[in-house]
Amino acid sequence: MHKEIIAKPLKPELLKLDGISTKQITEHYEILYKGYVKTTNEIRRKLSQVSRENQNPRYTEFRELKVEETFNLNGVVLHELYFNNLGGDGGPPIGKIRNAIIHNFGSIEKWEEDFKAAAASSRGWVVLAYDFRDKRLHNFLLDAHNVGVIQSSAPVLIIDVYEHAYFIDYGAKRAPYIDAFMKNIDWGVVNHRFETPWRE
Repeated sequence: MHKEIIAKPLKPELLKLDGISTKQITEHYEILYKGYVKTTNEIRRKLSQVSRENQNPRYTEFRELKVEETFNLNGVVLHELYFNNLGGDGGPPIGKIRNAIIHNFGSIEKWEEDFKAAAASSRGWVVLAYDFRDKRLHNFLLDAHNVGVIQSSAPVLIIDVYEHAYFIDYGAKRAPYIDAFMKNIDWGVVNHRFETPWRE
């Protein structure tokens, strides 16, 4: 039986970020995030009724719904992770994630250089994730919600770099948005994710 997902509320801290306006956050949340929640529920309602017979990899209604389910559900999950790892004071990482970043990237500065370069070159998202296979942190680039996902990894820090994430505040200028994002990271949330993968 289909169970609908419900939009998570915004943290109050997200309405007073440094360099990312309340209007930018609220429109991003209300239009984009809630839109993915609504569409995911619509897709799952249709999936509960659509025929499973006579399937092929070219086109069927079932196949199309399954493809769009991954795009929209990842749109929900990535936005929830993104919003929740904002609202802090930025600054250097704290706790175990700090030591892991230094161990895996050589220094905080080298990690940040790599993360910001990935954010400048991605079409959609960058995810700092812990890969359970090699037991290392990586900055993974996702050109779309369901393109670039590494199945054996747990997300730790997420930045949305689609234009809708910054266009109200910065127009087409992505670099100042990336800098603003870095100033608002909640490293407590990030460290908790690293210490207890996928408990959010």
